[in-house]
Amino acid sequence: MSDKNPNSQDKDARPEDQIDTANASGLEEDQSTLEDAAVEALNQAEEASAEKELSVEETQAAEIADLKEKLLRAMAETENIRRRSEKEKEDAHNYAITKFARDMLSVSDNLRRALESVPAESREDEAVKTLLTGVEMTDAELISTFGKHKIEPVEAEGQKFDPNFHQAMFEIENPEVEPGTVLQVVQSGYVISGRLLRPALVGVAKGGQKKAVKVDQSA
Repeated sequence: MSDKNPNSQDKDARPEDQIDTANASGLEEDQSTLEDAAVEALNQAEEASAEKELSVEETQAAEIADLKEKLLRAMAETENIRRRSEKEKEDAHNYAITKFARDMLSVSDNLRRALESVPAESREDEAVKTLLTGVEMTDAELISTFGKHKIEPVEAEGQKFDPNFHQAMFEIENPEVEPGTVLQVVQSGYVISGRLLRPALVGVAKGGQKKAVKVDQSA
């Protein structure tokens, strides 16, 4: 009869089974750890990808904003150039004849002097009358032509002296008017399209104390 317990073999075999179970359990834990690490790595990769996509969108938005600003500046500069070109074109049209117009003013002055120089008694002569009529018509036609080209006379007599349009030649003492009032026009001034072509040569009131008026109270 054997001294060994029949169950002893089962006891001897169990440690191996226990090792296999332990190994299996360890493998499961390692596998779970790897899965967790893989999930975490995947999440990190997705987050990085999202951040990268956001960064690309922000970069594109910044580039679009920059291009839009450059476009607006270019459009504004183009508009400014167009306006300057139109202004230069308009100025060239309005003031191209400035020198010629200034020379023609001398012709008009001479015609007027010729009319004013004829004595009153000579105006009764038929030949002189005919000549004066022709000169007057020529002067009127010249003034009309000036108006067509925006060449207009400067208002002076009775106006307040304006150094932008008037040139004082002398002073006239007159206590009845406000000092600086234009009393006499020696030579007419003109503007072309609002710009001074020639100043008016004028005599200006000097002013002074008005004479006191005595009232007779004895009556």
